Amino acid sequence: MKLLFASQNQHKIKEVSEIIPEHFELLGLNELNFNEEIPETQDSIEGNALQKARFIHDKFNLSCFADDTGLFIEALNGEPGIYSARWSKLDPKFPNNIEKALVKLKGKENRKAYFKTVIAFINDKEEELFEGIIHGRIIESEKGKDGFGYDPIFIPEGYVQTFSEMPKEEKNRISHRALAMAKFIKYLKEKY
Repeated sequence: MKLLFASQNQHKIKEVSEIIPEHFELLGLNELNFNEEIPETQDSIEGNALQKARFIHDKFNLSCFADDTGLFIEALNGEPGIYSARWSKLDPKFPNNIEKALVKLKGKENRKAYFKTVIAFINDKEEELFEGIIHGRIIESEKGKDGFGYDPIFIPEGYVQTFSEMPKEEKNRISHRALAMAKFIKYLKEKY
């Protein structure tokens, strides 16, 4: 079964391609020569994932899924949340998102945070949502070279390594995206 992943993020596509069963053919937007902006104007992770999936489904008329992910930091009232990918772009004082998080958390004891991913799947008959959440904490400086986004400063609960320090296989087994994907894949296997 062909599945279109409504993403241009090569890190995400690679991560998902390593999780998805082999009998599904994963296509990214680059393979369809699509490199326009996909709208993300909703006020929730769920809303953004659905908006992206609907937009791409309407454009290509293919079964597709989109995801949206946010990092929610307790001491920052849930920031960056839905703005996780573009947080520092909204504030020119900070060249990157990690720096902004570390500066805003300086001196704060509460470092609790969680990642939330929602996958929205759409075909001609249905729309479904799948959620993955992983709790953890933000450390005081970056550790690790792998991963992307906030991975170098996030240590999941029950672990001592950041997502960036973990072997890829381990991260792909426990991450928020992996948890949402596991629910999505279970659904696909049962339905298709």
